[in-house]
Amino acid sequence: MRICFVSRRYFPAISGMSVYAQNLLRELVGAGHDVTMISQYRGDAFGTRVYGGGPPPAVPGVRVIGLEQIGEQTNGDFERDIATMVETIVAEHARSPFDVLHAQYGYPTGWATLIAARTIGLPTVVSIQGGDGHWVGSCCETHRVAMCAVLAHANALLIGGASFVGEVCDRLGADPDRFTIVPGAVDTARFTPVETRAPGPIRLFYHGRVDRRKGVLDFIEALARMRDAGTPFEAIVSGIGPDVEASKDLAAERGLGEAEIRFTGYADYDTVPALYAQADVFVSPTYAEGFSNTILEAMAAGLAVVSTHSVGVSDCLRDEENGLLVQPGDVPALAAALTRVVVDDDLRRRLATDGLSECRRVYSWHSVGRRIMAVYDEIAGELPDPAFEETLPHDPSCRFRAEPHLL
Repeated sequence: MRICFVSRRYFPAISGMSVYAQNLLRELVGAGHDVTMISQYRGDAFGTRVYGGGPPPAVPGVRVIGLEQIGEQTNGDFERDIATMVETIVAEHARSPFDVLHAQYGYPTGWATLIAARTIGLPTVVSIQGGDGHWVGSCCETHRVAMCAVLAHANALLIGGASFVGEVCDRLGADPDRFTIVPGAVDTARFTPVETRAPGPIRLFYHGRVDRRKGVLDFIEALARMRDAGTPFEAIVSGIGPDVEASKDLAAERGLGEAEIRFTGYADYDTVPALYAQADVFVSPTYAEGFSNTILEAMAAGLAVVSTHSVGVSDCLRDEENGLLVQPGDVPALAAALTRVVVDDDLRRRLATDGLSECRRVYSWHSVGRRIMAVYDEIAGELPDPAFEETLPHDPSCRFRAEPHLL
């Protein structure tokens, strides 16, 4: 099967989308599919600092096409970049016809793919992921109409879990029966536990996008409470994002020095397993996820996990069973949960063991990749649903036009 995979962002951008795409592409190529990836990327200094920028690298067995987000970088002009995506998909189909189009994110990539599919007469699969499902469509009328069209007219919709389905349907009025739940997954051969960890204080590890919506500021506030209570720990914040400087400033204001918290910055994905191997507890105080790749990586690496009762997390973690969960934004509860897992060796080991067992049983990419390919087989040969208006209402008030990197 010839598959066109349209990515919102791929490496060198560090995000859950990049990890998802990398693993899915590997599975598709391994199953014998002919794959082209068209990926947007930031090429400006600001976008590079926030995400990691530049054209996507070569992927074994995949034709890779990078499209710089010129419109977004200039003035939040998503429409310009959507037109470029549509033109590229149509041109690639003319060069060598596709069977299925698969987009990450409903907007802008899913919307661009829906338009291209109608032009060339192909079925579409759209993966609703991350902030795309949480915020896009509530930001302005332009994006609400586009998201509703994608949710109603794509041939198939993939989403990570039931809690995420509920959120998207509540916000945008989508039909829950339209969604196929395919959970996140992790490369369990790449992320594995270490037999012994280095001596010293328990090491608390935050890895991913350094963004207040991921709870990184709450993590720092909780660390200050633990320090004041005399609980020993070491903490690492790994990654880049829009709130790196705000996080460093907050740590300084709370008097947390390098002996207590270190910011390690951009981590090339090849080095990430070694980072987990140095930690004891993974901390993800997130406000919402699509399906957290980093939590699955931590589980596969044999770490205890402390996170939140939030969309996307509640589909893979259960409080007191394979993790400790608190309400998003509840800093005292987060500090208490972290203190428990630091001082209670038996609890920490039990959470790690149970999380690892479930991760290996349920969240392997071999299994999840086959489920996605089964969706391709189901819709192959279908015609696109053309019953949507291509012209969107223009709403200049959208907050993502001013800060498109947050989308």
